[in-house]
Amino acid sequence: MDKNVYKRNEMLAQTVIKGLASRNITGYYAENKEAALRQALALIPEGSTVGKGGCMSAYEIGLVDALQKGNYNYLDRDKMDAREGFLAAIDADVFLTSVNAMTDDGILVNIDGNANRVSCIAHGPRKVIFIVGMNKVCGDLDHAMKRARNVAAPINAMRFDVNTPCKKTGKCYDCKTPDTICCQFLITRYSKHKDRMHLILVNDDLGF
Repeated sequence: MDKNVYKRNEMLAQTVIKGLASRNITGYYAENKEAALRQALALIPEGSTVGKGGCMSAYEIGLVDALQKGNYNYLDRDKMDAREGFLAAIDADVFLTSVNAMTDDGILVNIDGNANRVSCIAHGPRKVIFIVGMNKVCGDLDHAMKRARNVAAPINAMRFDVNTPCKKTGKCYDCKTPDTICCQFLITRYSKHKDRMHLILVNDDLGF
């Protein structure tokens, strides 16, 4: 990463953290993936039951590997049927996720197909930890929504066995096809419960 981009991200992160604090969300700055991993593990007590949404960022910083090898009850969705995994995650001590986009004053934007991820963000798990690359920070809610729909959603559609217009063109068509992955939109502007939501800003490009 260019040193000037890195410095700009570092400064912007402090603005974002202040915005998160005003929304009852605790923000942290991590200078790289290794620092992000240390911060995440500091927030997860050993012995915790840990669920996860479709969070590629947790893999990218090495968090999933650390949980699988450590003294944690990590809920591996790949080894559970969909409903079993959802019900276990919603009652977890910790839920790991990211955002599809966020504003620089701390509003979080997420889009879901099955609602398992947005459900757990909104309610259920005792603690929610977001792992967020600085590439997902946008100037306002309109731009955050556009990023979620026109960047994150098409890339995620390409990851899955679905047939959507965005998978073919890379652009949102606001479709209502049976395979659409844009069923539920969650905008988080405030955390009702103190110390429930924690967001780690990583000075790197993570996820989609």
